[in-house]
Amino acid sequence: MNNSKRINAAALILATAATLCFPQILNSGENSLTFTNSIFAVLLWGLSFYTLKRSLGSVDIQERRGWRIALLFALLFTAAMLFGVRLDRMENVDFKDIRLWISMPVLTVYFAVLVRSLWDVWDQWLARRAQRPSGEKIRWPLQLREKRTDILSFIFIMLCWIPVFLAVYPGFFVYDAQDEYVQVATRMFSTHHPLVHVLMLGGIICAVHKALGSYNMGIACYVVVQMLCVAGCFAFLLSYLRRKKVSRAVYFAGVFYFALFPVIVMFSLCSAKDALFSAALLLLLICMLQMGLQEEMFFASKIWQALLVISAAGMMLFRNNGLYAFILMFPVLLLWMKHHRIRLCLCVVCAVAGCLLVNAGLKAVLHADDSENQEILTVPIQQLARTYKYTPEVFDEEDTKTLHEILPEEALRMYNARLSDPVKVRFENTAFQKDKSKYAWLWIKIGLRKPLSYLNAWWMTSYGYWYPDAVVNVYQGNSVFTFTYEDSSYFGYEVEQPGARESKIPWLDEIYRRLSLELWKEKVPLLSMLFSMGGMFWLYAFCFVYFLYKRRYQVLLPFFMILAVWLTVILGPTYLPRYVLIFWFGLPLLGAMMVEPLSDSP
Repeated sequence: MNNSKRINAAALILATAATLCFPQILNSGENSLTFTNSIFAVLLWGLSFYTLKRSLGSVDIQERRGWRIALLFALLFTAAMLFGVRLDRMENVDFKDIRLWISMPVLTVYFAVLVRSLWDVWDQWLARRAQRPSGEKIRWPLQLREKRTDILSFIFIMLCWIPVFLAVYPGFFVYDAQDEYVQVATRMFSTHHPLVHVLMLGGIICAVHKALGSYNMGIACYVVVQMLCVAGCFAFLLSYLRRKKVSRAVYFAGVFYFALFPVIVMFSLCSAKDALFSAALLLLLICMLQMGLQEEMFFASKIWQALLVISAAGMMLFRNNGLYAFILMFPVLLLWMKHHRIRLCLCVVCAVAGCLLVNAGLKAVLHADDSENQEILTVPIQQLARTYKYTPEVFDEEDTKTLHEILPEEALRMYNARLSDPVKVRFENTAFQKDKSKYAWLWIKIGLRKPLSYLNAWWMTSYGYWYPDAVVNVYQGNSVFTFTYEDSSYFGYEVEQPGARESKIPWLDEIYRRLSLELWKEKVPLLSMLFSMGGMFWLYAFCFVYFLYKRRYQVLLPFFMILAVWLTVILGPTYLPRYVLIFWFGLPLLGAMMVEPLSDSP
């Protein structure tokens, strides 16, 4: 056979095999005929054959490095889809399912070919864009007008947020907000929440209430302060992109995205610490990108080094996992910055020491209780609870007695596969503190007996971060102050006591209520992926492997930082968008990196 016939044969075989395996990554019932007994399967086969034929005919089969990268990405993506659909449908991955292992290699090769083809398509688009006459590229005018544009962009973002703020007045006071306020109001503090945020949130509310007699006004003041801080970080990013000479189209796409995209707006108006944490992390990503692009200039600038220290310290102060992520990132930075390791170490030490000193000082001054261990033991607690629920026979009499010392029977009965909170809040910290090694050995012993149960327990609280089709319904059935969660727990939406919703624009408030608590956005093809944590994760992963393939190593540092944060949240109590908000905050930066030659900019 000549080369054309071999390509046609390969495309035919792979398209047919992939079409047969597609039901394994579709979230439908075990005996559903939605895909198999449908013209859609035929159309998909035809499209797959055409795409594969074109792809195999255009890509360089001999280019081994690109294929290795594409195959690794495709393998991980395929595994995420195959495992994720089973977790979502049955809360369990059955490793004895032969269909899983047959589908894995077929779909891996299929997706690898598509990835290689997409890289080539993107390269061709960038090449055509670069060849446009200079007059067609809309660039920036005078320097004075540039600076004025940044200020106007900040004002525009704030003005677009204000109607939503009025609609949901006094703002979204949710996600532990009441607990943080109560700590300040009662002067009884704990380290369960970052003390800096507790004091900031509770202090503003208490001060305004004392002055004006209104809790809602206090909540609103805090939300406005947060809006200003977050919008300021967005304006700094836009200014940075402008100085890197991105096109005006890219710049203003970022402006409108920050001003209007619902996820951005919801969390910018939410009292939870996640917005400030993600804003600080965004500044840190900018520092790391600049460090990678222009190392000499970065370490010659005191301003850039100060921003690195401040943003890193701020990130660590606003969420406890920020410290773990930054420590994970340090070895990568040390390997990357070969010529300025002393200055880098100095910056890292200043940031970490500053964070630890502030936290230690606040803990001492406020006499904060630090006896809780649940947050760092979320995964082990969930693993023990799941194993006890489904296979109690692996616990002998002594094991059961030991388990009940830290997790009483009533706690174990509350096991929820997607959320560790019902079991975690009943964890006996006092007993655990007395003999940690005893309970650690119990966890290890049971894990050796039921390793797959442990894996499934962990995946069930984290699969939403890597499975694009996951529905965020972790609080389903939970009653809160003003409603009961039903099909969606995407966003908390409500105003916890002592605040109360006083909407000034009810129709706009209803839109955000539906975005938060209903599934309609997940039912719209393509649009749903813009709201998906798993979808955003794989978008970042795709861009990372593309830069790796193109050897644009100088832009990879921000990806490693995001990965470090992601690795800490998959060990958390559940999957919620607020924990990976940086996916949305960093999207304009990612877009600019993909579209513009930032490495060539001054």
